[in-house]
Amino acid sequence: MEEVHFMKRNVIKEDETTELKKSTSELKEAIISIVSILNKHQRGELYFGIKNDGEIIGQEIGEKTIRDISTKISHSIEPKIYPNINRKNINGKSCIHVEFSGNNLPYYAYGRCYIRTADENKKLSPQELEQVIIKKHTEKLRWDTAFSSKATLEDISPEKIKSFLKNAELPYDSLENGLKKLRVIQDGKLRNAAIILFGKKPQRFFSCAKLRCAVFATKDTSIPLDMKDFSGDLFYLIGKAEKFILENIHIGMKVDGLRRIDVPEIDNEAIREAIINAFCHRDFYDYDSINIAIFRDRVEIRNPGLLFGDLTIEKIRNEMISERRNELLAELLHRVHYIEKWGRGIHLILSKEPDTIFKEIGNHFIVILKRKKPSVTFDEGVNEGVNEGVNALLEYIRIHPGRRSPQFEKDLGVPIKTIERWLKKLRDDQIIEFRGAPKTGGYYIKE
Repeated sequence: MEEVHFMKRNVIKEDETTELKKSTSELKEAIISIVSILNKHQRGELYFGIKNDGEIIGQEIGEKTIRDISTKISHSIEPKIYPNINRKNINGKSCIHVEFSGNNLPYYAYGRCYIRTADENKKLSPQELEQVIIKKHTEKLRWDTAFSSKATLEDISPEKIKSFLKNAELPYDSLENGLKKLRVIQDGKLRNAAIILFGKKPQRFFSCAKLRCAVFATKDTSIPLDMKDFSGDLFYLIGKAEKFILENIHIGMKVDGLRRIDVPEIDNEAIREAIINAFCHRDFYDYDSINIAIFRDRVEIRNPGLLFGDLTIEKIRNEMISERRNELLAELLHRVHYIEKWGRGIHLILSKEPDTIFKEIGNHFIVILKRKKPSVTFDEGVNEGVNEGVNALLEYIRIHPGRRSPQFEKDLGVPIKTIERWLKKLRDDQIIEFRGAPKTGGYYIKE
């Protein structure tokens, strides 16, 4: 019998996945609770010997008690489930702990269907029952919970699992048990979520495990300044996306006491939230990458997959609701505080960057974060084409300091004479300078 000690009363509380019963005299009500929890969360636990206010009073356990509970559950719930039922000594008092799970929705208790609402059990109406059945079929199509036919435990990084569990404040004892705790393995088969988050090389199994980034000199894609592609697990790609944006937008400075604090022209929290949302809610059945495009006036974060369910752009802007295409991924990212649980991500972005634009184009959802005015720019007007070119060159030098005219000509696709005119304008305005020997030096933005 497992011994469990709690330092203070009311540690165990009822919630949407936990039910407390003072004794097996409430077995019928307990079975209804099991069905309610299964229909809402597909897993949960129940204690006999604890009052619903959390007071541990104990339960008399005879030779047949656990067998009778198992038999009653088996006869009363359809489809059948096979819970783990154990005796537990909690603070010196004998209790019974029931752990249950199941994905074969909907479940019925005594011929009726129930669902969990807070810590109460509600009988489902025909319309609500229909929604549960629809959800069941939707769950079967979810990419993150689907099983991989090729990956094995050898393809999972123990270091990544250890790091995740540590951040989630969960103990690590073995690779397989760690995956079980996170519900990303079942009967030895890995779910896609396990590979995309903890795989040694997820790109071996999923071509969608990639990120594509680009910087453009102007407001369109006519003059690319820099392009990079990345492949790897989701945490790696999220970090690379955030770093790429911060390296390619303007960073200001403010002083707090004696400290200098860097201030990006787009709020860092808004950037990070938009990136995480893109990876979490994308359609992984689409082979396309997450794409980040940095233009002179904006940053665009594009993910394959339109808004999920019946969400609309108006709803995500005005209501604090969330429908998640990848429920398991969202839960795991929430465990390590990457995302908000209740759909507050869009509100966080708008609170930091109120001018953010959300668009759906083709099969892509796009977040557009507007850039502030750059620290150095040229007036546009009759010479707009010339000034756009000068700004393109300036942005190129900022991203690639120390390069020379032949490299500018090659990468910007502009004749060398035009490049020399633009360089002269920037030097005359004391914006750039040439450093080093004539044959080996290059151009830099002046401090």
